[in-house]
Amino acid sequence: MGAAMFIPVPYVMTSPGPVFNTVGEINDIELISISGTQTYPTEGELDFTTVSEFGGPQEGLEMFQAIWGWISPDRRVVPRESVYPEGETEEENIARNVEAFSTSQSYAIAAAMDYLEQPVNEQVIVTSVGMDTPAQDKLRAGDEVLAVDGVEMTTPEQVVDAVRSKPVGTDLNFSIVRSGSKLEVVVTSSTRPDDPTTDQDEATIPYIGIGIDINYSAEFDIDFGVTGVGGPSAGMMFAIGIIDKLTPGALTQGKVIAGTGTIDPDGNVGEIGGIQQKLIGARDAGAVLFLAPEGNCDEVIGHVPNGLTVAAVASLEDAMEEIESFNNGDQVTACS
Repeated sequence: MGAAMFIPVPYVMTSPGPVFNTVGEINDIELISISGTQTYPTEGELDFTTVSEFGGPQEGLEMFQAIWGWISPDRRVVPRESVYPEGETEEENIARNVEAFSTSQSYAIAAAMDYLEQPVNEQVIVTSVGMDTPAQDKLRAGDEVLAVDGVEMTTPEQVVDAVRSKPVGTDLNFSIVRSGSKLEVVVTSSTRPDDPTTDQDEATIPYIGIGIDINYSAEFDIDFGVTGVGGPSAGMMFAIGIIDKLTPGALTQGKVIAGTGTIDPDGNVGEIGGIQQKLIGARDAGAVLFLAPEGNCDEVIGHVPNGLTVAAVASLEDAMEEIESFNNGDQVTACS
């Protein structure tokens, strides 16, 4: 019986993780640093919340850990496949979360600039390069793609079409900008190791093994100083932190306000995982208001810690209005 308690089981345990003040500092490094334009002092905190996970995509939990998680009110134990794609390695999971975190920062800039009615720049960039793929050691995450085979690229879809429109084995000439320098890089397309095509009469889809997306930037420099965090769920709070620094007065009026939620370039807020653990983490960090994605309301109801007010939001504009309502002493939009 004792030995059985140490047998791995296919579950993942989540618990409240650390919170990060988007308008504050970590080790004297600003989480959001803005230069080249007018900024304003702020007060209080605008925290994005996180979840700590135990078990990973392959290891699982030991039985005693799962039992501990099941009986702990601050923890949640869920099947591993509900968190991680089947077959994903630890390295692949880390890379996916790092890419999602970086993308959330780019989208936060776009959403904040749209809210403030300021211009935004768009660049087609490589967001990831897979291991053991044709693009490995040739393209890098962060490369700006100007053209493929001499044709200007203005959308990610154009890059995908440029690769797939030519036979497997084609040498593709990528015109890129890397660290301020223009380069010409040749990548030879191949087939995916997991290509589902089995019929020889069916066309095989060429691929080079990169992620591609639009990177959004302001007319001035906005840099992010937090590391060691992954996933897309900080997007909304990053956008609010940018707005706070670019507008007079403190949005929080000195309070601790926390939240979570993905964001897209148009300012739409999306649901996330681990909302119940994030509510607890926010309460423990002293938050009085929590901004929750409307799509997570079914998990919020009945799980709001004492002393914490939760406002349901579907957009960046909603979030800004709920903060104003709370500061004015008005009722916020609760989950229903």
